[in-house]
Amino acid sequence: MTDAIIPRWEWRMFAERFGAAERRLASLATAPPEVSDELYVLGRKSEASVKVRDGSMDVKRLEHVDDHGLEQWRPVMKAAFPLAQADVVRVIEALGASPADIVRVEYTVDELVGEVLRPRADVLVLGVHKERVRFTVGGCMAELSELQTEHGATRTVAVESEDPDRVIAAVRELGLVAPHNVSVPRKLKALAGFAARRYAVIDVGTNSVKFHIGERAADGGWRAIVDRADVTRLGQDLESTGRLGDDAIHRTTQAIAGMAEEAARNDVESIVAVGTAGLRIAPNRAELIDAVRHIHGVDVEVIPGDEEARLAYLATASELDVGDGTIVVFDTGGGSSQFTIGRGTHVEERFSLNVGAVRCMERFGLDGFVDEATLTEALDAIAADLARLDDWLAVERVVGMGGAVTNLTAVKHGLAVYDRDVVHGTVLDRAEIDRQIDLYRTRDADQRRAIVGLQANRAPVILAGACIVRSILAKLGRESLTVSDRGLRHGLLVERFPHTT
Repeated sequence: MTDAIIPRWEWRMFAERFGAAERRLASLATAPPEVSDELYVLGRKSEASVKVRDGSMDVKRLEHVDDHGLEQWRPVMKAAFPLAQADVVRVIEALGASPADIVRVEYTVDELVGEVLRPRADVLVLGVHKERVRFTVGGCMAELSELQTEHGATRTVAVESEDPDRVIAAVRELGLVAPHNVSVPRKLKALAGFAARRYAVIDVGTNSVKFHIGERAADGGWRAIVDRADVTRLGQDLESTGRLGDDAIHRTTQAIAGMAEEAARNDVESIVAVGTAGLRIAPNRAELIDAVRHIHGVDVEVIPGDEEARLAYLATASELDVGDGTIVVFDTGGGSSQFTIGRGTHVEERFSLNVGAVRCMERFGLDGFVDEATLTEALDAIAADLARLDDWLAVERVVGMGGAVTNLTAVKHGLAVYDRDVVHGTVLDRAEIDRQIDLYRTRDADQRRAIVGLQANRAPVILAGACIVRSILAKLGRESLTVSDRGLRHGLLVERFPHTT
């Protein structure tokens, strides 16, 4: 092919059904379905579309991705078999593969696949049976296809044109909504489990260090490999001394060391580590940051409170249907609580308040038995510290995340083993929170550890956390909240490791 060929813009999504878009396409006059058997050649490090169809090698290169996520593809080869040696070299280069020994002057399909492609670890050859119906929508070519492979089947709808504005208009006309534009090569890699990449996030909080390894499939979807938290109490006595203690720094450094080693065992490509309230406040934060960098090669980035709030909201919006009304998403931590107010996916305001479970526990002695007078004093003080929420009494929905919220939910369900699918999306109301507040205030930390669903290391701080959650609902005039077990670490994955490269 020559550079005179005009590249085309494409939007594509995959699903079992496409609702109104599929019904709209079905109403259009179409040609009979096209049936073909094709060989896709997938490069582990390449976005290119490389396939064998009807005796020809067809190669398209991804040229550009615009702000709407549209992808511009340029045909760069369409050559008949037997394939010349120079064209075989071009195919290898398009796949982003390491150089191969090209010994023949020309190659048949079987010779190319058997001698050059299949022996390579960085290349996957995949047979695809395709049934495709084509349409015209808004001056664009649209297609509805079914793809069958040895790894499973999938359905896809696509819209393409030389004019990106036409593609956007046609996509909107069809009502197609998807978080990502996913090409056929990326989806086939995901079906085959080929070229998945792993990343890790370490969230160094005031009470716990959270660790998450996410595996991003070729189509942009995420799968959790590891998701856990180690309670290190980095902020122990920070409120009273104004500094991080040596023992707390050591505990936290050791926890991060174990996480870095676990990331290496899981073939993680990159680690992002961030610090939140405890490190923002402590004047000797460099002691921990330097120790972690020196011993383990991990850089801990201390992020502002409003950035922490924004990332938490991003994690929630990517998982839960946040709707169109005003929503408050909050994340309670050991040293602070982060709030993001938005409407749909639009963020209107975000801020951080120095209201955290460790601080409240130490200030009011909430780690053991607590009488009603002390409890009332603590609730009144928390309410005063949350005064900024008084401006947001007309919210339609509240979503809570963080250790306090997920532990309250696990106790509600009596989960001896934490189950994300049970916790995520649970509705937690004031009556249940009040029940648990009474449960915790009448027990010391050791007795709390016997409560099914409560993480043992959270026993000292759970009463303080429950009081904060209860106070947030009261301030916002809401009777319940929706629980998200997502958090800062998940927002960081979405933002720092985008699916397009």
